[in-house]
Amino acid sequence: MLSISPFNAIEEAGTAVLTLTEGLEKEEFLASRLTRAETRRQLRLMSAAALLLSPEIHALMVEIDWEGWRALDQRLAASGKAEDTLLWLAVRALAPDTLMWLRVYRKNQPEYFKENAMKADACYPAISPGTGARP
Repeated sequence: MLSISPFNAIEEAGTAVLTLTEGLEKEEFLASRLTRAETRRQLRLMSAAALLLSPEIHALMVEIDWEGWRALDQRLAASGKAEDTLLWLAVRALAPDTLMWLRVYRKNQPEYFKENAMKADACYPAISPGTGARP
């Protein structure tokens, strides 16, 4: 397993989500079992990484919907029929909005990323690229 900062994990998985779903309409996305499964996996990686960040970071980056990530993580862990609508909402709103705000914060307040990048290797557990599971 690799040790990767939560910010980098969010950005990598978010980029994968956007790439997987680029140009797809909701019906196409829902009809593609493989795309939907991989998108779900990448969203689980994003939510796991978002939950690794401290409450202090969440409070500093108020524009990011951290509670949305927490809810998504819980709902995807429980699964269910409402999952399709939830996945589509995450694909179209939660993931892109989070990536946009992370870019803004990285540009305007790079100290958040430098400090956490150094701490990440020492303090954050690895996130498994295959499952999103933490050791």
